[in-house]
Amino acid sequence: MKKKILASLMALAGCSATVAMAAPTQLFWGDTHLHTSYSGDAFAMGNETVDPDTAYRFAKGQPVIHPYNRVRVQLNRPLDFLVVADHAEYMGLLQQVRDKSPLLESTENGRKLIELWDTKGSKSVYYDAAGALVKGQPYMDLMGEAIRQPIWNRIIDAAETNNEPGKFTTFIGWEWSSMPGGANLHRIVFTNKGEEVAKTFLPYSSMQSDRPEDFWNWLQSTSESTGADFVAIPHNSNISNGLMFNKVDSNGHPISASYARTRMRWEPVAEISQIKGDSETHPSLSPDDPFADFETFEHVMTFGADEQKDVDQVSNYVRSGLKRGLEIEAQTGANPFKFGVVGSTDSHTGLSTASEPNFWGKFGLDSIPENKDKETTPHADGWSMSAAGMVAVWADENTRESLFSAFKRKEVYATTGPRMQVRLFGGFDFDAQDATGNELAEVGYRKGVPMGGDLSQAPDGKHPSFLIQAVKDPMDANLDRVQVVKGWLDADGNSQEKVFNVALSDGREDRGADTQPVGNTVDLKTGKFSDSIGAEELTTVWQDPEFDASQRAFYYVRVLQIPTARHTMLDALALGKPLEDVQRPATIQERAYSSPIWYTP
Repeated sequence: MKKKILASLMALAGCSATVAMAAPTQLFWGDTHLHTSYSGDAFAMGNETVDPDTAYRFAKGQPVIHPYNRVRVQLNRPLDFLVVADHAEYMGLLQQVRDKSPLLESTENGRKLIELWDTKGSKSVYYDAAGALVKGQPYMDLMGEAIRQPIWNRIIDAAETNNEPGKFTTFIGWEWSSMPGGANLHRIVFTNKGEEVAKTFLPYSSMQSDRPEDFWNWLQSTSESTGADFVAIPHNSNISNGLMFNKVDSNGHPISASYARTRMRWEPVAEISQIKGDSETHPSLSPDDPFADFETFEHVMTFGADEQKDVDQVSNYVRSGLKRGLEIEAQTGANPFKFGVVGSTDSHTGLSTASEPNFWGKFGLDSIPENKDKETTPHADGWSMSAAGMVAVWADENTRESLFSAFKRKEVYATTGPRMQVRLFGGFDFDAQDATGNELAEVGYRKGVPMGGDLSQAPDGKHPSFLIQAVKDPMDANLDRVQVVKGWLDADGNSQEKVFNVALSDGREDRGADTQPVGNTVDLKTGKFSDSIGAEELTTVWQDPEFDASQRAFYYVRVLQIPTARHTMLDALALGKPLEDVQRPATIQERAYSSPIWYTP
């Protein structure tokens, strides 16, 4: 029998705010951030063979050969959609160097890299070219259309060949890898169009500019000239060195309403969880949140750079970025950080794997346990990497048009790997009975707005209420709890935050941060867990007990699983190493994050 918790603070009465009317949607799972051998760092670190076509075939559930250890690998649950997002910078360059392309031999830096390959190998070629880029001296003679267009065409052709509307969706995309001073300002970019349009432009690169404003201008002009639309996704704000959700623009000027509107035109969502750690929040920013220190990764991503020191952590994390957005909106009338959230892998193996027991590492090199202690990223090794994440999309059908529209309206959410089903609706008329019926989605759309939506001025005397449903991944662990994270502006215009436990498994009483832990059933000798604790489903209607109708606010849901083994624990057990040798927690609590719902007075 299901352990189903139904919780409601009170019944709501009266008229609702203006709400979106829509039919119930379907849930689709995917990865918007996957690198293949066409990315220079992927090639140099052990992936010379998994190209875009192989990556798509793996995501569709077909068996392929692993690029590093040459074993046969296969997903037991295929994805519904995938974005191959190879770096625009030097895209496909190492293949051309290896093959001694005549086009490269006709350039000064091409000849230099071919000679470097012959004397020192692929890794030296990559570090030389990437180092020049980081120093602001990219090899521009390798940026010619004749060199780049054939590689881009192959990526487009692979996407078109593997796109099966209604069954499996491919998006044509790339990564704009801006890295000023080692700060991660990267964006994943994908378009709603197919090959006919995509072959009319070349991916915008940080070799052209590392300024987000220039990147957005290119998106605008390209959209106007081709009819293409784009979604750009900031990733790894956790290692942005205080720049991703900054208070100023690239010129150091305070963010304006025009900047805010432009940013939100192109960047409706941000990546909250992936291989290089979790970007929700940080213990120093959320000291009252006992779950804030999760998969924390604080290493800048440049060559020879120091650890992050004295940076603006507010600018590094999603929750504080959402709060800062409220502050800027109150000052300018526009919110530059009104984004939904997604998770994706950032895998460089070409294999989208986000499950702890089936994690194939960030690179080919760290795909085997014996190599986990080798540095693969500046200051970090394979033990540091997270088996994460995934993006879930509520859409009408599995097509480019429908999925793209869901990203634009932010009806998407993130998980750290497990496929938990999460619904969130906000409104002013939900009551306890809405959480008990079989038509939860129909009621949610009819009486409220879904995740990513907006609530306007509250009717007199009414508080917003939220219809929430979380269902466990049928192939993973039970659920510990559902929480609502609220951010708001106080009377002085300063942003605040609070985490509410809104549904707990096993009949536990809510005591805030002192709530009894769910327990831990993981066997430290085998890594296996028991679903003897937790719930299969948690459903609730929750009303904000501290609501002030005059204050801007946002609300998002965080769902926690019961503890399970981290991939490093499983590797340590397999290697016969003491668990403490990997210097990582033996167990973790996987989670899901919904996109927010905003309230504006």
